[in-house]
Amino acid sequence: MIPQDLHIHTVYSIGDSVVVKEQTIDLIKKVRHANTIGISDHYEYLTDKATFSTYEKEVRSAGFRVGIEISGYALVHEAVKTNSDYFVYHCSARDDYKALYHLISTGKPVIIAHPLIMGTDLDRIPHECYIEINNRYIWKSNWRKRLRKYVPDRKFVISSDAHQPNWLNQNVARYVCRELGIRETIIFNDLM
Repeated sequence: MIPQDLHIHTVYSIGDSVVVKEQTIDLIKKVRHANTIGISDHYEYLTDKATFSTYEKEVRSAGFRVGIEISGYALVHEAVKTNSDYFVYHCSARDDYKALYHLISTGKPVIIAHPLIMGTDLDRIPHECYIEINNRYIWKSNWRKRLRKYVPDRKFVISSDAHQPNWLNQNVARYVCRELGIRETIIFNDLM
């Protein structure tokens, strides 16, 4: 079993065409592939208060951490008002970097989502943030060249970015971390 996986999608990400109908919170609970599991569906599908409340209750009742994936600055001011445990954030445009400080001010962990595929300038990311290496996109970039300089002084988390049941693993992401000598940062330790 892997230590943690905090970037997992479910059917709550209704507008994401890659998410399959079988990707439910109940199925993830049954698979139980990590000691600490966080569900982080796309916030743009959870902005209705009743929908978010239902989402939060279902995620917490499964014993999981509640996260949200925020696609840039436009929804940050609303997202910080939620009762989520952490944020998974897309950061690539000028205003995204400015809004990042609003997320950090909450004191909740901020994970920079798939930074290499997003074109994130990691030099502009504050050290309080966690840099994500996930199974879905890491292999699509020159990760050796782009991440090596950040290994000594940055915190990294490993995620699956699972949109489908067969994606509930971190094999490729863990290979990259071994190759670069990255030590995984465990944000939550929810051994069950």
